[in-house]
Amino acid sequence: MPPDDRIWQGGQAATIYICMMMRRFRRLFGLENPPVVSLIRLSGVIAAGGGPLRQGGLNIAGTAPLLERAFAPAGLAAVAIVINSPGGSPVQSALIGKRIRALAEEKRVPVIAFVEDVAASGGYWIACAADEIVADPSSVVGSIGVISASFGFTEAIRKLGVERRVYTAGENKSILDPFQPEKEEDVARLKSLQLEIHDAFKQWVGQRRAGKLNGDAAELFSGAFWTGAKGLELGLVDRLGDARTVLRERFGNKVVIRGIGQKKSLFSRLRFSVVAPEIGSDLLSDLPSGLMTAMEDRAMWARYGL
Repeated sequence: MPPDDRIWQGGQAATIYICMMMRRFRRLFGLENPPVVSLIRLSGVIAAGGGPLRQGGLNIAGTAPLLERAFAPAGLAAVAIVINSPGGSPVQSALIGKRIRALAEEKRVPVIAFVEDVAASGGYWIACAADEIVADPSSVVGSIGVISASFGFTEAIRKLGVERRVYTAGENKSILDPFQPEKEEDVARLKSLQLEIHDAFKQWVGQRRAGKLNGDAAELFSGAFWTGAKGLELGLVDRLGDARTVLRERFGNKVVIRGIGQKKSLFSRLRFSVVAPEIGSDLLSDLPSGLMTAMEDRAMWARYGL
């Protein structure tokens, strides 16, 4: 072996030995850097966009930057996602779930989901993106199904003497119009779409909870929901607990829990005082749709007793 190679290998061995001794020294005197966990809270109804009366809400546009920040630090012990959502848009739920998995695999960081009050429907869809689901015993989990809700106003406008006029190009353009009588073929078309979405939901849960589900599949995927304690029996969650307790048990009392929150610009904080007339007129013009959105959101929370 040439002298240069022996010198290089000897120096490499010495460097490794010194690094090992330094790690032992730091461990002996308690100088090791504590493990770091990023914690992000995902709360609210899942919907593509917000409205003037919608408080909070989840969608991929608002959640993606938070997830990027949560996974950004090097040497993370884990990413914790605290979920409190009654569900909502299946598309937005799927997009958020996929983004969580993509970042977890890219960064090679384990993900732990913590269910607070409720992770139902789309909320549970997102929870399944984690490697482990921890739930409060009294939380609500499940609701693996698809729902569409609307109103029928045909009798109301008839009594008011209102004539409904709709002009379309395409015979199916106005299906399920709430101001027109319901048609059986329109309902059948909607249910067909629901079945497709439900199948995608079931496949996702089956993939992410493979080997863990204990209940009857027909019941688990019926849209029913359970407490966290019952969810543990059914294999919908992995254990019971809360974020602080579990993270300290898992990573030690010195674990650093790094909260990730939504950053608000100065403009967003002051916009109501700066452009009050314009904002006020927008709010008034959007008030009917905003009230409907708020009522729908309230109904979703109320379904789970919240």
